Amino acid sequence: MKLAVIFPGIGYTCDKPLLYYSGKLAAKCGYEVIPVPYGNFGKDVKGNAKKMRESFEHALLQAEEMLSCVRWNEYEDIVFISKSIGTVVASCYAKKHGLHVRSILFTPLPETYEFAEMPACAFHGTSDQWADTPEIKNAAKRTGIPLYLTENANHSLETGDVLKDTENLRGVLEIVKDMLK
Repeated sequence: MKLAVIFPGIGYTCDKPLLYYSGKLAAKCGYEVIPVPYGNFGKDVKGNAKKMRESFEHALLQAEEMLSCVRWNEYEDIVFISKSIGTVVASCYAKKHGLHVRSILFTPLPETYEFAEMPACAFHGTSDQWADTPEIKNAAKRTGIPLYLTENANHSLETGDVLKDTENLRGVLEIVKDMLK
């Protein structure tokens, strides 16, 4: 049996393009898909280390509750698909529970790399307003996690040019598809 667990971001829910289509791909590849729709975050989190830490702890607690009934040992293949703060939550959750997972990290935060392990891949936009590109590049290099950059893209991997964004999304999903095989 195969399992894909989806960890969203603060404002980037499981029904947004990167997570929605990754979940659809996972299902098509034979994975059971479990979204972890945590929420109820505070306001003005970006740039506030204390609020970011509180949001992480809040999301991790909710993930613990939502995933408490999962029988991890029944799955021979587990993939965690995560976005933004969800990349920190997913990576921490896997480490805390001793799970051997493959991780797809959409726009990881620097803190993600404190927990993330291989096999994994990460995606980052060079105009990401939540994570500094040189810091993310260095963290990816230090951990050996492949990093795919989208030039001039923001924290949602969007550039503002809809046609370019859908083209970029297709490229990202091709990599995700390979990761799911």
